[in-house]
Amino acid sequence: MRTVIGGFNLKKLHKFSFIPLFILLFLSGCTANAEKADFDIFQYKDSYVGDNSAVVNSVIHLQGEAYFSGLELQTKDEPYGVTVKYDWEESALDAKETMIHNASYLFTLLQNVSWISFEFEMPNGVDGYQVTRESLEEVYGVDLLDIDDEDELKELIGELLEDEKKVNDLLD
Repeated sequence: MRTVIGGFNLKKLHKFSFIPLFILLFLSGCTANAEKADFDIFQYKDSYVGDNSAVVNSVIHLQGEAYFSGLELQTKDEPYGVTVKYDWEESALDAKETMIHNASYLFTLLQNVSWISFEFEMPNGVDGYQVTRESLEEVYGVDLLDIDDEDELKELIGELLEDEKKVNDLLD
């Protein structure tokens, strides 16, 4: 049985209605990827822990952003700090690598942060890590606030992650 309305076969019309929908979905996916690729996280360079917007926008553009579940800012008393929380139960990423990567970025971007804690909600409980600016800069041998180039920061992170002893020393 064919349904015809106003001279149009609905079955044929239904088939062709998916084409524009598919094109629209494809283009919106490309746009989202282009926006992520074009995002410059260093626009938040020289921000402060008290700038909630800068901290959140930095964290949601770092490794593990799909599992980000919240953060707490310690801004009442020095030393100032940030606690970043992740729902890590379904993540295939390495928590230690994510912690080092994200701490390196946050210490580079935020002027007045002294420590960063990471809480990874796992199937068997919470894995937590805390790192201080001082300890990470000691491992790198540089003042992270002096880094203005993302490629330089990525190189430092890569070198550290290749040295398992340094990673374990930092986390102990």
